[in-house]
Amino acid sequence: MNRRLFLRSSVASSFALVSAPSLFALEADNAYRKNIGLQLYTLRDAIKADPGAALKAVAAAGYKQGEMYGFPNCDPMIAAARDAGLALHSSHFEWDCVVNPKDDGMSDFMKILEKANSIGLKHLVIPYLKDEHRGSVEIFKKVAANANKAAAKAKAAGIQLSYHNHNFEFKPLEGGRTGFDVFMEDFSPDMKFELDLFWVKVGGQDPVAVLKKLTGRVTQVHLKDLKAGMTLPNFGSVPPDAFQELGDGIIPTEPLLAAAKAAGVEHAHVEQDQSPDALASIKQSAAYLMAL
Repeated sequence: MNRRLFLRSSVASSFALVSAPSLFALEADNAYRKNIGLQLYTLRDAIKADPGAALKAVAAAGYKQGEMYGFPNCDPMIAAARDAGLALHSSHFEWDCVVNPKDDGMSDFMKILEKANSIGLKHLVIPYLKDEHRGSVEIFKKVAANANKAAAKAKAAGIQLSYHNHNFEFKPLEGGRTGFDVFMEDFSPDMKFELDLFWVKVGGQDPVAVLKKLTGRVTQVHLKDLKAGMTLPNFGSVPPDAFQELGDGIIPTEPLLAAAKAAGVEHAHVEQDQSPDALASIKQSAAYLMAL
């Protein structure tokens, strides 16, 4: 890592001689780096074993906020994050209550909103879709309709609802349309995106271009890097080593931060879905961000 950061710094210094204005514009706004978050799912095994120690390690690595998962059933994580001094603005939650609600009033989601308000969350994120909720354009349209209904309820409660993508949303369906096309077209103004820029790339799209297209509609982003040599697009699973620390793959970080700022993104969270040493990975990505 030290050699990589040294080389990265040397390249940046040389590049600044020929492109100082663009780098200056990026350097002028350090909001994401100063308040960088971690999607805590990255450390799920360590959190399960000892949430207190895991969250203190997150803070020690330089992260300022944690994005939770499994809400509302994550009280030990909430307590550990607060004890470690990590801000809690956002959480992935048990999404079936929105995608497949048990009643018209979305009573289970209303309970989640109530608890989110009680701990001061401002963002809730639909993190995934099961196979049965992503097989056709019509199925994606039903998901969008339910998400819009939930987003209106969340807005009334002072909370922003968003959708976190993977790669399957970019797979062509009937007529060449994709699930992501449906969401872009059908989501109401109340319903936003949390863009996972790794999965956008795996889905064969340009993350910077997608951010630009969705200006004003993306509240948060996930940052991770992609191993070189992957065949793209890929709409299925990827090997564990496809997930790389920031700066170790083919997705340049600086353009993402600049595009996120231009698109009005509020929060940026590092995430690494798979790693042989998750704690080492989050430390390395944090160090890379601080060296930019």
